Amino acid sequence: MRKIGQICICLVLLMLVPGCWNSKDIQNMAYVTTLGIDYEDGKFKSYAQILNFTNVARAENAEIGKPVPIWIGTGEGRTVTESLTTMYSTSQLRVFWGHMKSVVLTESTMKHGMMEIYEMLNRYREIRYNILMYGTKEPLKDVLTQKSILNLSPLETVMDSPQQIYSQRSFILPVYGFKIIAQMNEPSGLAMIPSLEIENKSWYEDTKHRPMFQINGAYFFQNKEYRGHLTEDELKGTRWIQRQLERSPINIPDQGRPIASLVLVKPHLYIKPVMEKNKVRYKIRVSINAYIDELIKDTPQKTMEKMASITVENEIKRSYKNGLQKKADVFLLDEKFYRKYPKKWYELHRSRPFILEEDSIKSIDVRVKIDSSGKYKQRVQ
Repeated sequence: MRKIGQICICLVLLMLVPGCWNSKDIQNMAYVTTLGIDYEDGKFKSYAQILNFTNVARAENAEIGKPVPIWIGTGEGRTVTESLTTMYSTSQLRVFWGHMKSVVLTESTMKHGMMEIYEMLNRYREIRYNILMYGTKEPLKDVLTQKSILNLSPLETVMDSPQQIYSQRSFILPVYGFKIIAQMNEPSGLAMIPSLEIENKSWYEDTKHRPMFQINGAYFFQNKEYRGHLTEDELKGTRWIQRQLERSPINIPDQGRPIASLVLVKPHLYIKPVMEKNKVRYKIRVSINAYIDELIKDTPQKTMEKMASITVENEIKRSYKNGLQKKADVFLLDEKFYRKYPKKWYELHRSRPFILEEDSIKSIDVRVKIDSSGKYKQRVQ
């Protein structure tokens, strides 16, 4: 009888315990996919892109081509946290940040400073580390309401899913936020953020222009300070230092009428800093494989390899000079110097934070090897 009484008491107590009182229905939450941050008049302005996942899920019964609605929540405050939490009062649903894929910053935000933004994003437990980061000159409302091609999900754009496009055309590669901050925290403090723009001329839906995203350049930082923006054309030479680069085209020669178009793949870069009379200079060596994509004038393979090598070398020189004008180390040379000569690095940087000069590059050795001529045979000599 005593055991029965104890069991009855336990059953009564269990009935009084609420079950799953802290659970949340996943269909009743607002999922943030992209965050935009602006800084104006001493205040942060936040824009949260929110999608209904039932509209963007790839299901058999999904209606392809139907426009997907995008909701934008806005907030304002003296800190990033305050600007984000002000939107909670009108969100109607619990806002969930665990599915955020990208962050877009305006130029004024980057000039104000990056560390305050990352302090909040990295500290909050729901937000992941692998978030793509971009800068932009465009209004954030236009960026966050941008549609994809064929009216697919807004997640199927360069901003959130750049891998497919960069497997066909690699120029300025996307960068995760944690890598940018890690670079800024290095003694050299070098970092690059891709810039995002809305291009209005290339695509049509029937006879109407349809805007699309484009990576049009990059913003540069040194010692956590904003240095400026360079366009994709000004940064052509920087693609050859990116080991992740899969496929990037060039014309040969780079000036005048081309005789061929080559596709260069997976470059291998070696940078060697050398000390000369209390001054650092750099030897750069690049080896790249290539294949012929279009042959306009019949030319021996060896000649094309030499012309391609000259083209790549010229692009590196031009991009380096463009970076000097902004006091931006676009090839991350200073980091190589720090790794090899840390004591000398500190010694030279005591007098001036930016030590690169016009003659800092001592030599550039580029070797392009054509592996394939496609379905046609090519003369070697």
